[in-house]
Amino acid sequence: MLVSYVPIIIFLVVAISLPVVGLAAGRLLRPFNPFKEKLMPYECGVDPEGDARERYSVRYYIIAILFVVFDVETIFLFPWAVLYRKLALFGFIEMLIFILILMVGYIYIWKKGALEWV
Repeated sequence: MLVSYVPIIIFLVVAISLPVVGLAAGRLLRPFNPFKEKLMPYECGVDPEGDARERYSVRYYIIAILFVVFDVETIFLFPWAVLYRKLALFGFIEMLIFILILMVGYIYIWKKGALEWV
């Protein structure tokens, strides 16, 4: 019975040892010569300004989430467009309702000022 687990054990040993051996070999072979400029954060060749722990505005995250939500919602339009002729009038009315719900949400966030970059 335990013989059937041998391939799994071999796989686990290889899966665990391969990254460990690779990281250990890299640590032994790479040059280690830290100095101030090398340890400094890199920003496109320009010296960094300000603190690295600076907070972003909440508006950035709101706009990012809204983009993802509306982007994912528009993905649902593609299958509908492919099957448009098979769905006929029922599919058309269903998609109008879907787009109407999206537009209500879009108008709501627009009125709330969530799309302003100020």
